Amino acid sequence: MRCIIVDDEPLVRELLEDNIRQVPFLELVSSCKSATEALAILQNEQVDLVFLDIQMPRLSGLQLLQSLTHPPVVIIISAYEKYAVEGFNLQVADYILKPFSFDRFLKACNRAAELFRLKKPAMPEETAKNYDFFVNVEYSHVKIIAADILYIESDRDYIKIYLSSAAKPVITRMSLKSIEAKLPEGAFIRTHKSFLVAVSKITTIKRDTVCIGSTEIPVSETFRENINRVLKY
Repeated sequence: MRCIIVDDEPLVRELLEDNIRQVPFLELVSSCKSATEALAILQNEQVDLVFLDIQMPRLSGLQLLQSLTHPPVVIIISAYEKYAVEGFNLQVADYILKPFSFDRFLKACNRAAELFRLKKPAMPEETAKNYDFFVNVEYSHVKIIAADILYIESDRDYIKIYLSSAAKPVITRMSLKSIEAKLPEGAFIRTHKSFLVAVSKITTIKRDTVCIGSTEIPVSETFRENINRVLKY
């Protein structure tokens, strides 16, 4: 995700720059000391994520956000808790209070990445049918067609890929994060730390589970927001 920092405090910008360098899926485009400087960047660069302070001279972070017709994903970073409700009303991904730890920063980035995936248009069905990749299975390479995947379950160092065309899952030594990077943008969501589900295959959504036919897949509190976004569609 291409990101920018918007904060008038030099020390905060330096901290954010260092944190961003430690997150593999983030690329820093610009570090801005004012909202007006950020506005120029947003008009001329592709930006997927903004780390946004609120109280800044001339133009506040919230005013900047309100001025954007199609805002990128936003994480607000502020010393003031009182703006949290207004921030979430503007559909920000997260609201971090200063000072913050790297763990808290990383959690916000992961939430932003999930939101970014969901905001991107789902791949057309015909394109998804042709979207494939290979995985290693017992010294062989097996082709997986993305549109054939029902869901994927993590089991320690392995994952099980459940397919609509096969009675048994394909088992490969791989992390859930690695397989997620191979899948079409927006076509799959996390429902649980151990489960990745094809959105188009969900037939029923319950309080703590989603169903693909008669198969129930757990929904954890951490990833419930993903399910709420699906319901909004």
